[in-house]
Amino acid sequence: MTFRIIEIPKVHEERGNLAVIEKDGVPFDIKRVYYLYDVPSDSYRGGHSHIEQESLVLALSGSFEVVLDDGKQRQKIMLNKPNKGLYIPTGVWRELENFSSGAVCLVLASTEFNEADYIRDYDTFKLSKNP
Repeated sequence: MTFRIIEIPKVHEERGNLAVIEKDGVPFDIKRVYYLYDVPSDSYRGGHSHIEQESLVLALSGSFEVVLDDGKQRQKIMLNKPNKGLYIPTGVWRELENFSSGAVCLVLASTEFNEADYIRDYDTFKLSKNP
């Protein structure tokens, strides 16, 4: 799989930590920012793939798991540190689950919202990977 964890630079001091996301630290130009919060622990989000969009997913608070599927293998990644982001390239199915109480998921996206960019049916996704 081509995802990777990206370390977000942080400044640690007695008054608290400061994390900084700058253009050079993200492998794409950021076109959209959104966040998920108050997600019930028994719910899941995602359940789609993107044709063009790349994403950087961060757990700003709390924790959650990201299940990634490239059409050949599935892998589960726990996000629970606000200075570690998960880069998800195009063509990777993602599901977010097991949200802790108070979890906040921040997503930086390479595209503006476009419904045509989403593959929301898993069977269609699998067919796109193995025509």
